[in-house]
Amino acid sequence: MAVRTTVDIPEPLHDLLRRKAEQSGASIRSLIVNAIEQTYSKPKGRRVTGPLIKAGKRGPLYPVDENPHDLILP
Repeated sequence: MAVRTTVDIPEPLHDLLRRKAEQSGASIRSLIVNAIEQTYSKPKGRRVTGPLIKAGKRGPLYPVDENPHDLILP
């Protein structure tokens, strides 16, 4: 079911939409609906693209001079 909404679009933007619609053979309505879907239909949240730990000095992978039993509290 479609919902009718009235939006005031500045004239230069409307002219641009009209030209784009004529060039693509689509309607202004379909251009607007597609733009809204592309902008707001994306999943929420951010994708992690980089390392979670910032670069810096790292400790040894397998400490050889530590006794694991020293870490147990009495």
